[in-house]
This record gives sequence, structure tokens and C-alpha cells, in this order.
Amino acid sequence: MKYLGKSLNVNARNLQHHRTALHFAVAGKNKEAVQFLLQRRVKVDQKDKYGVAPLHLAAWFGSLEILKLLVQAGAEQKVENEEGLNIMHCAAINNHTEIIKYIINDLQMKELDRDDQSGHRPFALAAEHGCIEMLQILMEPYYMATMKPNQDGETALYQAADSGQEECVLALLEAGCDPNLLTEAKRSALHQVSGKGDTPLVQLLLEYHASADFQDQHLEAPLHVAVRNGHIPVIHSLLVAGCDINATDKRSQTALHLAAELAKMEVVEMLLKAGVDLTLRDRQGKTALGVAARADEVIIVDMIIKAERYNTWANPELNESVRSEHPLTFKLDHRHGTKQLRSVTWRLAYEQMKARDWKRLAEHWGFTKEQVSAIEEQWTQHSYKEHGNRMLLIWLHGEELAQRSPAKELYQGLILTENRKAA
Repeated sequence: MKYLGKSLNVNARNLQHHRTALHFAVAGKNKEAVQFLLQRRVKVDQKDKYGVAPLHLAAWFGSLEILKLLVQAGAEQKVENEEGLNIMHCAAINNHTEIIKYIINDLQMKELDRDDQSGHRPFALAAEHGCIEMLQILMEPYYMATMKPNQDGETALYQAADSGQEECVLALLEAGCDPNLLTEAKRSALHQVSGKGDTPLVQLLLEYHASADFQDQHLEAPLHVAVRNGHIPVIHSLLVAGCDINATDKRSQTALHLAAELAKMEVVEMLLKAGVDLTLRDRQGKTALGVAARADEVIIVDMIIKAERYNTWANPELNESVRSEHPLTFKLDHRHGTKQLRSVTWRLAYEQMKARDWKRLAEHWGFTKEQVSAIEEQWTQHSYKEHGNRMLLIWLHGEELAQRSPAKELYQGLILTENRKAA
């Protein structure tokens, strides 16, 4: 640097970002270069195209000695960039606790604890960026903690949760922050982490009494949000916490309607086993079964019909009438033990039954008109054969659960529906 000519313009800016040599020296933590430029009477408060001054960069990168040099050279301590960030914001975002201590203790500039243009205070920014040490010193000894929301109604806890900062969320909850404060969009922190599939944070918020039933401006509960994104562990956590499984959104749809519409089979299975109300209708008058049929989700249609039939004779709450040696499931049956029976029903449906035979059997076995219609929504080249096979497998599912004799029941059903040849 000693070879630089005296005619050098130390305040020249580059074309791209309008930054000076001082910007680059500070960003590079080059104390010697900063001292040289200060000796050449460089302008210390020049901003780049984003309103960033060298003082911002010193705070941002945690360069305490350079920050002191700039302050001694007369740099404006209250300087803000175009987003309203001052040096306290910059230090808080990057967990530079020594910078914060210098600003408050030496510069006596605690007044820099104020909102940026989005309504963020240093405390909230520290939480959002996972700066746990910063968070702790802002709470004590500086007492700068705040649950004041930003312009969108987001608190420090909400922002920490939204960013997945589990350690900061825990610190805030332990400090007494309310997990049930809502944003302008009526969303809670639990909504956000449920949508992101962050199971540890979901469980942490629930442990600290976050409500699982708040509904946002679209009337979606955290369960709806988790279902839409297919986050199985989160859904499980919400169900275990006792969330309202039958909550309906703006379209009057339950989580099951949504899962059926989006073809999320594993989610449908969870909700069916949890006892969701299958009679609820959305604004178009559709049950979850109707939604699945409209979407041509054949497997889900059959799962819901199995659950509906199961619910007519079993009491899931008391577990009465359920003596099966196999865990309850509404999925397709691939067990080796039922392979022979499934082969029988397939031959019956595809080789022996006529077009209307399966409907007579369905009526005899108590299938509802809506269930039959849902099965018929499927179209294939041999539709009635496939419809019959599906109906028989649904029926077989119930017989297996009730531990009745499928062969005997099938024979009697065929006789009573005047299908002696097939019997």
C-alpha cells in the first residue's frame, strides 16, 4: 500500500455495488488496510447501493477492533441501510455478542434496539437466525427481550420456529413466551412447523401447551397443513396430542377430505384408524368417500368403505367385537393367509359373475348406495368385473376382522341372490 500514489482517489466506488475500498477492507477484516485508508482521510460513512456503510460490515462480520477504529474516525453510529438495519441488528443476526456489549456498554447506544423496516428488533432477528448466545444476553443482563410482533404479526418465537431453531425456541418457551400468539394470517408457530414437517419442534411446542386446534384465515388447523405436505410423524404427534381430527377448513373439508383428494394413502390410513368422522360433507356436499371417488383414487375409495363398514359393527373406542389376531388396517390385503380366498373372489368376479350380480351381493351384505356408486366411479374395459372383485375384497376384509367364516357367508350370499351356479 505504501506504493499507492498520492493522487489515488480513496473514495472511488466500484460500478457493480458502488462500494469503496473501505467497504472491501472492512469486509475482509483487514485492519491494516482500514488504518491506511483512514489515514488518507477516506469518507467513513459512504454507503453502497443497498445503503450499507462500512460500520454495518464491521458489526456484521464481528470485527470489534475495526468497528472501534471507524467510531473513533467519526462514523455515524446510528446509520441504517435500506432495510432499516443498524449495527445492533447486524451484530444480533450473526451472534456477535462482543459487538453488542461494546454498543451498549461503551457507546451507550441501547437506543439502537428498535424496529427495522419490517418491524424486526435485534432480539427477534437473533431468534430467527439461531443465535442462542445473543438471545440469552439480550434477555439478561440487557433485558431487551420482546414478544412484540413484526408487521406480519410474527413474534420472535414464531420466527425461531419457522426457521427451525429448536434451541432458541426452547429458550424462549422456558422464558415464558406464549406459543399461542397468532400472526396477521391467524397462523400459530405450530402451523409453521407442522407444514415444514419439523417433528421435534412440533412435539416441543405441544409440550409447552401450544394449541393443536387453532385455525388460520383459511380455517386450516395444523393437522390440515401437515396432511397437505404428507408429514406422517407430525400427523401422529398431533393425533396423540388430541387435536380435533374433524376440524373443517374454508371448504368444509376435514383432513381426510384433503388426504383423499391428494391421494395420500398412508395419511388416509392413519386418519381412518384414528376414528375420523366419515359422514362429514364439504361445501360441495361430498364426503371423503365422494372426494376420493371423484379423484378416481380407487385404493382410497376401498379403504374408506372398509372403514365405514367396520364402524357399523365395531366400537373402536371400547375395541368391542374386534378379536382379530392381525393389527387393524384398511389397506390392500397382501397376507399369505388370505391368498387362497382372494383367488376365489377374483375367479368369481372375473369368470362367473354377471354384470349385475355384484350389486345384488353388495346390497345383501349391507353396502350403501353411496358405497356402490363410489366403486362404480372407476371405469375400465371390464369395469363390472373389477367392481365386483373390489366389492368382494372389501367384504372379505370385514369378515376377516369379525372372524366369521368367509366361505360359508359367501355361499349363503350367492344362494340368497339366486346365483346358485357360482355357489
